[in-house]
Amino acid sequence: MLRYIGAGVGGLSVVALYMYGTAEERKPFPLIKSTHSLVAKHVTKDKWDKLSGIKTKTSGFTLGQAIACAVEFDDQHCGIYAGDFDSYRDFASVFDPIIQEYHGIDANAKHTSDMDVGKIRGNVNPKAPVKSVRIRVGRSFNGFGLSPGITRQQRLDLEKLLSSAFSKFSGDLKGQYYPLLRMDEAVRQKLVDDHFLFMSGDRNLQVAGMERDWPEGRGIFHNKDKTFLVWVNEEDQTRIISMQKGGDVRAVFERLARGIKAVQDSVKSESGRDFMLDPKYGYIHSCPTNLGTGMRASVHIDLPGWTAEGLPALKARCEQLKLQPRGTRGESGGQTGVTYDISNKHRLGYSEVELVQCMIDGVNTLFEEDLKLQKKHHV
Repeated sequence: MLRYIGAGVGGLSVVALYMYGTAEERKPFPLIKSTHSLVAKHVTKDKWDKLSGIKTKTSGFTLGQAIACAVEFDDQHCGIYAGDFDSYRDFASVFDPIIQEYHGIDANAKHTSDMDVGKIRGNVNPKAPVKSVRIRVGRSFNGFGLSPGITRQQRLDLEKLLSSAFSKFSGDLKGQYYPLLRMDEAVRQKLVDDHFLFMSGDRNLQVAGMERDWPEGRGIFHNKDKTFLVWVNEEDQTRIISMQKGGDVRAVFERLARGIKAVQDSVKSESGRDFMLDPKYGYIHSCPTNLGTGMRASVHIDLPGWTAEGLPALKARCEQLKLQPRGTRGESGGQTGVTYDISNKHRLGYSEVELVQCMIDGVNTLFEEDLKLQKKHHV
């Protein structure tokens, strides 16, 4: 169990930091290429001089490693990753203001988790042209580093623990774990065809240290129906995913809740380790933008009326509804046709139930408005 000095993650003094990490000679202040990033704003020379010599206890992570992407690239918005739970604590004078600014929370905020599907009101309108629903969260276990800092042995030990946990699943969660190392080509191609396989080559993940020892210690679990998946040791220790065709968001959320509990209970019973959970920042992830729920609840839906109205108008409307529109090719894949990926915008400061409800209500609103826009544009 981690112990804190002061309030929340950010309550440590510089003196107290040395009780956790090891202090080395401080490094010269780096040139931060992403000049408009949150890192450029909040990593001042004064903070750097105080923190740059510290190595975290769990994985020996440094502030220099944390901000590597903002130093290497000129296009980062946030620009920082955590190498372990200690990073949020040891480098709190950097992480705290970045997290608060990005998520729009104050210094005294508390996070509440709620996975009770019984609190969800209604569902996506069955008449809405929703092709599929996907809800994912990230979860990390105490005692292991996060992907940017995790040691090789920690990664292997965690994979072994999770593989054992998956073998105990029953009912509709029962399935098989596929390690990436020495994966059979037929299996690999099938996972690619199903759009399940995560790949190497993301420059941010590489510079942040997340692809060290690739592909060792990584893998994918999925159930027989391919409606429940877990990615192991990609950007987060685990990405837990529930999905299915059609628009039954409640069913997808219910399966996700059971799946998360199955992973948690199995690992805890075998090792005594539980999820990293902070009262202020919720579930701990390598990227501070995912703190809180770590949840992205999304649907693929056809919106021909909004397409005719124009993408800027759709983006503005989604902002009002606390939603985020994307092309169906992912975050940077662009938009083709009239099908959009619509998801919740927020992660921290809202419970899982609130975010799923927001997505359901927002998608229903967009659908009703799309019907009117189709008439307006004679679609």
